[in-house]
Amino acid sequence: MRIVFDVSALSHRRTGVGNYVRGSLAGLVDAAAGRHEILAWAPASRAGARLIREALDGIDTELRLPILPLAHAWRTAWSRLGRPALERVAGRFDVFHFGDWMYPPQQGGVRATMIHDLVPLRFPEWAHPRTVRMHRAKYRNAARTCDVLFANSAFTARDVTELLGVPPERLRVAHPGLENGFVAKGERADLDRPYALTVATLEPRKNLETLLAAHRLLGDGLALAVAGGEGWRERPRLEGEDVLPLGFVPHERLPAL
Repeated sequence: MRIVFDVSALSHRRTGVGNYVRGSLAGLVDAAAGRHEILAWAPASRAGARLIREALDGIDTELRLPILPLAHAWRTAWSRLGRPALERVAGRFDVFHFGDWMYPPQQGGVRATMIHDLVPLRFPEWAHPRTVRMHRAKYRNAARTCDVLFANSAFTARDVTELLGVPPERLRVAHPGLENGFVAKGERADLDRPYALTVATLEPRKNLETLLAAHRLLGDGLALAVAGGEGWRERPRLEGEDVLPLGFVPHERLPAL
């Protein structure tokens, strides 16, 4: 069996979705155990291709990254136009799994995707307008064309059925997991005090204001460490001596936290 796996989400700085994509691909390669051919594939800019190669270092799979300037615009136009079929550029395959950033057409084989949440549909005011447009188009296409849709929780799967009309038999729940480095033993970050940790982009859809309010109610000296890069619109107020803004933390440093 030949599986083409879209890794275009790794062409930007890795956050939650990128980590999920990398972990899913690594798990797929392990499960295939050499019995199936897996192609990690994405049209990307030169800078994006470099980030993808760095992210996939250590995963033993074929990697093909056609270099395109303005890659996001090309991916969007290809998805909307609906031609040519993916087989023209990636060769014959049995399964194509695509992510959030493109939904190119295919002539044959199983078609699959992942839906992390339906925030752009439920709460469009919490997402950037471009994100809302991109995800709405992807959701419509996935609901119409996919043989299998993966969701990262039972709640999201029910949401997909309710809002997109996808019958439950076409849905599979694939919960996020942990990489081997996220264990109790090993290097520990020293923040000078006990703390709780949240990792999230600093933007409204992460609902960090509610977390900050809950933390203030504790009043027991437990610090709240907030790891996350700048997002869209207003950022939460990371104020107070027990709130520790850490900024964006690279993935390799997260296990120590």
